[in-house]
Amino acid sequence: MILRIILPLLLLLGLPAWVIDRFSLRKHFSWKVRSFFYLPNLILALWAVFLAVNESYTAEADHAKGLMLTLVLCLVVPECLLAIFLSLGALLHRWKKLRRGVEALAWCAGGVSFVAMLFGFFWGYKQIHTVNYTYSSTAIPESFDGYRVAQISDLHLGTLHGKPEVVKNIVDSVNSLRPDLIVFTGDLVNYHARELDEFMPILSRLEARDGVIAIMGNHDYMLYYRWPTETARWANVRELQTKERLLGWDLLLNENRIVRRGSDSIAVIGVENDGRPPFPSRGDLNKAQTGLQPGCFKLLLSHDPTHWRRKVLPETDIDLMLAGHTHGMQFKIGSFSPASWFYPEWGGPYEEGSQTLYVSLGVGEVLMPFRLGAWPEINVITLKHAK
Repeated sequence: MILRIILPLLLLLGLPAWVIDRFSLRKHFSWKVRSFFYLPNLILALWAVFLAVNESYTAEADHAKGLMLTLVLCLVVPECLLAIFLSLGALLHRWKKLRRGVEALAWCAGGVSFVAMLFGFFWGYKQIHTVNYTYSSTAIPESFDGYRVAQISDLHLGTLHGKPEVVKNIVDSVNSLRPDLIVFTGDLVNYHARELDEFMPILSRLEARDGVIAIMGNHDYMLYYRWPTETARWANVRELQTKERLLGWDLLLNENRIVRRGSDSIAVIGVENDGRPPFPSRGDLNKAQTGLQPGCFKLLLSHDPTHWRRKVLPETDIDLMLAGHTHGMQFKIGSFSPASWFYPEWGGPYEEGSQTLYVSLGVGEVLMPFRLGAWPEINVITLKHAK
């Protein structure tokens, strides 16, 4: 993984720093003093090369990669902002006051962004929010009016290795909401089923009246680990599935479950991951809906939100789909996230006719324990019977 991005990483660690030196530092400091400015960039570049050449997929190596990439992020984002503003200031060399104002703004932007990056690294991924959403439909039976579904998604336990207090906080927060049903919409691990082991006693405490229903995400197929054979990979996938069931979770693999309240019922449908390449596409909507009565309210769990427009909307009458996967790219300012560059539906509710998609930003992080703005979230979807 690091090897594939090593050239962009080295470019980011070199080019902005050179621009800052070219347009600002060399005006005020000697080369000996300026060399200390380059030192963090050089250390991170050497660390990145070392990890790329000696890449492995142990929990310790995963932690090292995450730490390195997070430190690169904390350094490169401020440097890029500073470099952009200083370059703009250089274009205004004829207007000295304006140029000095832009240069001052550049250093302010760099300083503020550096503090923000540090906050996201040390505290942002621990800022768990509860996000409420009310879904109204005439298809919801009266007995299910006010029914509360707690959605958690994208735990990525490998990133939280050695941080059981974070997972405990998530479990305690979900249980304190006293939901009727808990659903997990995929990506429990990063690379390997063993990532789940240290958290099994904690996650087994998740509790709701109608239990916990789970599906698989793209990472749960162990595609980002160098397996000796496909047989070994699938053995590990099955190991993860077994462990999830040992937690007491009802893992749906293109299946459905009927939840009842008296004589009324709703269907919870769970499909395997169905994404665009290079993500696995194993969802089978027809198989997952086997045996369902016409006209029943259908709640679909599908990890990848692109599944909604590709297959759910054109091929089914499913009322509500819950997804995850995007994380909001773990960065959001106001209503903007770079996730919008890759996913038309990346966070929150989306409606198309009588059908709705709700995308969770998830509670965990891929590789880097970092979040800023796109805080980790537990989603509470309240069903409302519309007359």
